[in-house]
Amino acid sequence: MQTGTRRDGTLFLLILAGALVISAALGSRQTFGLFLAPISQEHAVPLTLVAFAVALHNLTWGFSQPFAGAFADRFGAAPVIAVGALALALGLGMTALFSGALPLILGMGLLVGFGISCTSFGVVMTAVGKRALPEQRSMAMGIVSAGGSLGQVLMVPLAQSVQAGWGMQAGLLALVAVVLAVAPLGLLLDGRRRAEAAVENIDATPVLPMRQALLSAWNHPGYRLLTLGFFTCGFQLAFIGTHLPGYLQLCHMPAGLSATALALIGLFNMAGSWICGWLGGHFRQHHVLGWLYLLRGAAIALFVALPKTEWSVMLFAAIMGMAWLGTVPLTSGLIARFFGVRHLGTLFGICFMSHQVGSFIGVWAGGVVFDLTGSYDLIWVATALSGIMAAALHFPIKDRPAAVAVQPA
Repeated sequence: MQTGTRRDGTLFLLILAGALVISAALGSRQTFGLFLAPISQEHAVPLTLVAFAVALHNLTWGFSQPFAGAFADRFGAAPVIAVGALALALGLGMTALFSGALPLILGMGLLVGFGISCTSFGVVMTAVGKRALPEQRSMAMGIVSAGGSLGQVLMVPLAQSVQAGWGMQAGLLALVAVVLAVAPLGLLLDGRRRAEAAVENIDATPVLPMRQALLSAWNHPGYRLLTLGFFTCGFQLAFIGTHLPGYLQLCHMPAGLSATALALIGLFNMAGSWICGWLGGHFRQHHVLGWLYLLRGAAIALFVALPKTEWSVMLFAAIMGMAWLGTVPLTSGLIARFFGVRHLGTLFGICFMSHQVGSFIGVWAGGVVFDLTGSYDLIWVATALSGIMAAALHFPIKDRPAAVAVQPA
């Protein structure tokens, strides 16, 4: 009983630390839609270039994530989070203080993307997943994702208030302060060696060396389908998070409604991520993912088709929030079921790369389509249809552990 109580207390601290780190990273990222026009105006650069830099950070995040996950698997979460927090803060500060295309691309596009890869799901959530028992894993990662939404709820109004009172630069520098403040919490996510060994003894999956784990993932049909489907998640969320404020402005909605909608997405994501984590522990995770993507596609289609009012915008934000980041604990839980937890950071990072390619295309295509047509209608249609495609990819997944020959780690 004492051991169980100690384990539960340790897991609670891990969840709390992980949620705060993810809150700072993803909360900062959630505010970028509020800064598109101010950065363009104050630094005298085209809006398309700002949108490209924001899109590029998604791509950088995706291609950095397997390496960040691999370093966390090898050396622990704390040093990776520390380096990532510094890179994220430097990128935001450079974007705030220096004008021109080069600082924007280097800061917002490259440094911010690399920083978020070290301070978000692929490092933080997988560190918690490694320390949790198999029956606790989906719920624990769901709670971290839900707690991480606190940053979306708090940092959007914070950024808007600081920006309204003191300008764009002050708004971005406030995000820098928050990111640096939570970086030391990465220390609580380490001490992983004995905990991982205990979990691996309970897991049904074999412990594989890295090379064989990568080969097993490449040959696993379920992992390939999961990776393809994760593209849709990034495409949908990045487009909505970045371009919803501009779309609402075109619809002549009140100026403050954009920040309210983004904050509502974060608020309802807290409940949605927790619910998805619970569902993943009681039902087949790929089925839950399939229904989640169908829900998103239907919500997007109805939002675009129906007249825009303040209530319809807030209802859409609430529904999307319920389905926002619930895909992450479900996807990482499936990967852990396929291959175990030893290389979870690396294998989730490779899968997440697909997510971020989708994010890049969602943000960039939104800007391109708007510049060419003066409307977001075409990209909204593509976003709704992609939900149906993702569901069709997830339902056929067979969620059995990978069939591999056991070799010594």
